[in-house]
Amino acid sequence: MSTIFWSGPLLAGLLTWLILQLLQPVAARLNLLDHPAGRKDHAHPTPITGGIAMALAVMVAGMATLTQAGTPFYGFILASLLLVVVGLLDDRYDLRWWIRVPAQVVAALVMVYVGDVRVDELGAAFGITGGSLGWLSVPFTVFATVGLINAVNMVDGIDGLAGSLVLAALLMLGCAALYSGNIMIGERAMVLAGAVSGFLWYNLRMPWRPKATLFMGNAGSAFLGLAIAWIAFRLTQSPSHPVNPVLALWLLPIPVMDCLVLLVRRMRQRKSPFSADRDHIHHLMLDAGFSPTQVCATLVVFSGMCGLLAGQAMRMDVPHPLIMAVFLLMCMVWYWTTARRARSLRFFRFVHAHGMFGRPLPRWLQPESSSSSSSST
Repeated sequence: MSTIFWSGPLLAGLLTWLILQLLQPVAARLNLLDHPAGRKDHAHPTPITGGIAMALAVMVAGMATLTQAGTPFYGFILASLLLVVVGLLDDRYDLRWWIRVPAQVVAALVMVYVGDVRVDELGAAFGITGGSLGWLSVPFTVFATVGLINAVNMVDGIDGLAGSLVLAALLMLGCAALYSGNIMIGERAMVLAGAVSGFLWYNLRMPWRPKATLFMGNAGSAFLGLAIAWIAFRLTQSPSHPVNPVLALWLLPIPVMDCLVLLVRRMRQRKSPFSADRDHIHHLMLDAGFSPTQVCATLVVFSGMCGLLAGQAMRMDVPHPLIMAVFLLMCMVWYWTTARRARSLRFFRFVHAHGMFGRPLPRWLQPESSSSSSSST
């Protein structure tokens, strides 16, 4: 247990911090900068070195501290390297979706065939015993992995948000792994959480720092999306330590719900699923008067409550199909709420006025132009 809670995450966090320090002076020379343009609100070119730092830190810390690295972990490393390289090229040259998505598909296939990570059983989510996906296992795993990668990318629009939501999900996945007795997956989740924590030291707004000093970029959001998929699939598809697949949805509710609703809406409007707009949940909250830090705090608290309630519901033997149905109902309510922008803004203004931010704010928390940490779609 000491390895789980100390050496792995601590080493990953320190390595991320150190690599970011080393990359800071050369980011401009390598043109690893996010320049203000379009929907991006930050005022100055900002380094986008978070993704490569987290990936390298996890690889080194994982090989140094994990008790059983093995072939599956090397499959994760290979898939991560592919996504980070393509992500860095995307950050620099703004690649089209038909280049990015095939690369994500290949990374998912590497995870399946080299890392031996796939979704074989979904039956428990629908109350079916022994409901194997059979030949649909690989296509479903690829689809879910690409979906999670893009869900994290979509929510990466303001300082600290994507990293904070992923950190919360990793901590909850780690706790679920430990509770189920799956020490190995808990160990890996904590190493990833350590790396994200090291990145957030630079990406979150602090009282002494009103803006993020660097972003994760598309390389970072792709890496974290893959990491969440890898951990979630390994956790929920372990016969010896079973965790119902429904729980994974409740541990990352905001990115999944926001992504699903926007994709459905764009397709109904006959738009490209990858078209950019300002209809993401964080954009709506900003327009309703939340500051970037308030958005992060509110959505992280909401995610934590969702994970806690779902976990308790499973402990109380609430039927898993019912837990799944409640999540789908939440998505439908969110779709209805955001169908009209004015309605969604009224909702968030009410939450802002009557929630935990109803009192006057310190100056560093007050709304101002928000930094966008990605060209999220």
